[in-house]
Amino acid sequence: MRPRLPAWTATLTWKAAVFITVMCCALAALLGALVHVSVTRQTVNAARAKALSRLDLVTRDYEAGRPLPRFAGMDTPGLPEPLRALAADGRRGTIVADYDGRTTMWAAGPSDGGTLAARVDYTLSRSTITNLDRSILGSSVLAIGATLLVGAFAVTRVTRRLHLTAQVARRISAGDLDARVDDPRTKDPSRPQDEVATVSGALDTMASTLHGKLLSEQRFTADVAHELRTPLTGLSAAAELLPESRPTEMVRDRVRAMRALTEDLLEISRLDARTELVDLAVHALAPLAEGVVRASGTTTEVRVVRDAAVETDRRRLERVLGNLVANAHRHGRPPVVLTVDGPAVTVRDHGDGYPAYLLEHGPQRFRTEGGGKGHGLGLTIAAGQSAAIGAALVFCDAPGGGALARLALPEYPPQVPGEAEPSRANA
Repeated sequence: MRPRLPAWTATLTWKAAVFITVMCCALAALLGALVHVSVTRQTVNAARAKALSRLDLVTRDYEAGRPLPRFAGMDTPGLPEPLRALAADGRRGTIVADYDGRTTMWAAGPSDGGTLAARVDYTLSRSTITNLDRSILGSSVLAIGATLLVGAFAVTRVTRRLHLTAQVARRISAGDLDARVDDPRTKDPSRPQDEVATVSGALDTMASTLHGKLLSEQRFTADVAHELRTPLTGLSAAAELLPESRPTEMVRDRVRAMRALTEDLLEISRLDARTELVDLAVHALAPLAEGVVRASGTTTEVRVVRDAAVETDRRRLERVLGNLVANAHRHGRPPVVLTVDGPAVTVRDHGDGYPAYLLEHGPQRFRTEGGGKGHGLGLTIAAGQSAAIGAALVFCDAPGGGALARLALPEYPPQVPGEAEPSRANA
């Protein structure tokens, strides 16, 4: 199994640091090699020229019969064998080798059947090259460190702005349409804008446009629902005055459906506006769920695995469970089973399961598939009310077929004897 790298190795800062380090090391190695080769060549050439010059001087002294200086001699002991062989072949040459514990540049050539050699102390030149290599290495490390710090600072500024943009995008996705990046570069046209500022400006523009459209939709929904409420009330009263007959029952049924739709629209508009207060209290979950099933008038099986106390808004929770049960009977097939397992409630039917769009994107108002009944508002309201009471509502396909909705509520901790009950205020 291939080992997984730590998550921080995928960050832009880490990748930029690695890239800067690699490029700086490559550049420092290239420049260091060029400087080393150039200085070494110059130093060696200068020492070789000096050694050959001494050999010429020694050769003239030897031919004139003058005594040789101490740095020269005929068939000198310690002369490197490659240079001795070169002189025996009738050629002159130079070589760097150790002599009496010191680095020496030798120059030798043939003379009177022997090898005449001169030497130059190469210790200082070798020390110069060694110190130069150390200086190159030290300055390269300092340059790489300084470049890495400056590059990390510059990249961190960019990544910080990217993280801020991503954070604002997540807030917008969560429903906070007032969130904005407000990059100062987007507010001042005279300042040059980089790619991050362009993305930030586009996100702010998108959020503003989306906010305006949603506000218009919410106002339209609320206005339509309010305007329909008054004539529907009169229509309902008039329908009650009609003589009993089959057409009268049909009219009353349609009026009730229109009133329910109007109330659903009003509830959705209030959820969108987030103006309603949540009345929190502690309730036993199993009796509350059983009461919802009895009030629905449906043949729903209730199973209690483990009861639990939850702190929630009773009215809103009953609304959520009632909509889930009604949706299971309307769009699924029996048996419909409601299960209480601790602070979690599941509602399952044995139909064809939820539509693909709902599993992927969640409930969408006024959208149903397969010619199903309803307006797609029941599950939308259930999702909105679940969020209002701090519960997590998940839709999935049940194992073995059917649709499964799972509502997870925050469990109320059991009271410790002798501990004062904490005060709770309405949210």
